[in-house]
Amino acid sequence: MKQLSSKHYLSETARSIKPSGIRKFFDLANEMEGVVSLGVGEPDFVTSWNICEAAYASMESGYTSYSANAGLLELRQEISAYLQKQFQLEYKAEKEIIVTTGASQAIDIAFRALVDPGDEVLIAEPGFVAYAPIVQLAGGTPAPVPTTAENHFKLTAEQLESHINEKTKMILLCFPNNPTGATLKREELEKLSTVIRRHDLLVLSDEIYAELSYDQSHCSIASLPEMAERTVVISGFSKAFAMTGWRLGYLAGPEPLLQAMLKIHQYTMMCAPTIAQHGALEALRNGREDVDKMVASYRRRRNYFVKASNRIGLPCHMPGGAFYAFPSIRETGLTSEQFAEQLLKEEKVAVVPGSVFGAGGEGYVRCSYAASMEALQTAIERIGRFVEKRL
Repeated sequence: MKQLSSKHYLSETARSIKPSGIRKFFDLANEMEGVVSLGVGEPDFVTSWNICEAAYASMESGYTSYSANAGLLELRQEISAYLQKQFQLEYKAEKEIIVTTGASQAIDIAFRALVDPGDEVLIAEPGFVAYAPIVQLAGGTPAPVPTTAENHFKLTAEQLESHINEKTKMILLCFPNNPTGATLKREELEKLSTVIRRHDLLVLSDEIYAELSYDQSHCSIASLPEMAERTVVISGFSKAFAMTGWRLGYLAGPEPLLQAMLKIHQYTMMCAPTIAQHGALEALRNGREDVDKMVASYRRRRNYFVKASNRIGLPCHMPGGAFYAFPSIRETGLTSEQFAEQLLKEEKVAVVPGSVFGAGGEGYVRCSYAASMEALQTAIERIGRFVEKRL
């Protein structure tokens, strides 16, 4: 087939966006045999059977058509009750919650509804690889706010203040953080909220890892005084309930903002998959025990992997949430991409170079401990052998 000129037909935005650095190493690992993968950001648990059974039952009962654009009202009511019970957040099911096709779609429609060309969006880095491209696709300008290992990659009020200018419209927060596992305490969020209110900024708070908090209960910035009216909370079922393939997330926030997002959702997605929504109903009603078991397992793996990483010569802080460790590889003299490529080729362990998460991630690699203890032990043995040759 004759190929058209991509430069002539593609938009400038599409040409400028880089492919995901995570997928690059994921694809390389899939082509090799015997690889221990610490690269994929998803639970190693399968979805609980009662959730699957509820989805099957909905199909058998004929619930295979569209739902309301915002999602099944029954599910939105359950989400509302869940957010209130778990995180002390108050949202009306009818107008302040939208069920989306994964949290990624929630982020996309939120930025498209809130960002105009020229607007800057502050993003704490290292941060999830999709944030900056989605801001660009919405016409905005991503503005990184570097965090540091010395502070366990927490975002401080001083760091935030120093990056605000007249073009700044909003800030994206992701705590617990991907890739660092950093978390923020209530008092730390209060300091951030003071800066945010003073500059009249909006907040997009990605709380997809909220349930995976190991040392303290998760605090949402939307629960703080005078923050709910300027915050849109994003979450979903992928991480906590091991439902990544179900593609179900949600937005919660002030009605005027959510109704603008709903218009975009109507035209681009119609509604989230109805069958998945019925599974999510069961997850919220009867899934907490399984979540607690998964969290306990992740905590044990975290403790093992971080201690072992430090022992083999890769300094690593103790992450407070998510299921990622972010060890430093600076002492090896390699860049993060060189480290990841050579480790994969020589020892068949897949990790993600920290540089794909922003400039502040250089010198680190992301290791997911959402893998079996046996796999983690094998990975540590291989990584230790690899590192020993370079120290």
